[in-house]
Amino acid sequence: MANKCQQPPQLHLAEVTASQFLDIWKHFDTDGNGYIEGKELENFFRELEISRRGAGVDPTNPTFRENMKEFMQKFDKNKDGRIEMSELAQILPTEENFLLCFRQFVSSSTEFMAAWRRYDTDRSGYIEANELKGFLSDLLQKANRCYDDQKLTEYTQTILRMFDLNGDGKLGLSEMASSVGTIWPHNRNPNFLQGVKLTSEQFNEIFTFYDKDGNGYIDEQELEALLRDLYQKHKKEVDLKNLTGYKESIMSLSDGGKLYRTELEIVLCREPIL
Repeated sequence: MANKCQQPPQLHLAEVTASQFLDIWKHFDTDGNGYIEGKELENFFRELEISRRGAGVDPTNPTFRENMKEFMQKFDKNKDGRIEMSELAQILPTEENFLLCFRQFVSSSTEFMAAWRRYDTDRSGYIEANELKGFLSDLLQKANRCYDDQKLTEYTQTILRMFDLNGDGKLGLSEMASSVGTIWPHNRNPNFLQGVKLTSEQFNEIFTFYDKDGNGYIDEQELEALLRDLYQKHKKEVDLKNLTGYKESIMSLSDGGKLYRTELEIVLCREPIL
């Protein structure tokens, strides 16, 4: 566990590298739950203020609380009272905005999934760690980002440290999408699904029901029927315009009109199915 009393020296830098960013994240996310919250958040803001002001900061001072409130209003985009990794990437001066660039392509589902499928050839929902460098290279090329082999290696190692938490040499699609940020374009986020997250058991049951032939995917018509049933189950009035938008967003994850289990899992499940 990181020493809470020791300030990460990177906070005072004009620009932090991808690996330094991750060091800062791990220093403050002391319980490893994927958020900086509670006392962690107070420690982060206090040390950030010290690094920027070059002077002591008193957390008991009402001004400190007011400044922290204004800080959260600016950077806590989803207003949940805690800082996620993607939000921290907007707070810190990250070198070349690497993490923001990566998040951009998690949010651009078509580009992200096209790159992912080149490596997840067996549709297991995972790619091997030794294939990650090529995967990242594809994304950076699509973003027209200039990089050399040394930087690509650093980015690869950083992503490995982020997502291969159990050291099994595999990176999961669901974990990457949920940790870096939503896979949905913000203007097409299916908000009704926020209250309709399923357990793994519920997801398996519903997917099996709609995948009638057991081939591992459902098509657009089956997806519409699934969404209508979810609307009715959760007593929400069917809005045809919104339903069409939700369906199009979800189908952007499909492969030639085939929506596979791993892609639909990202949308409907509370937690990734391991």
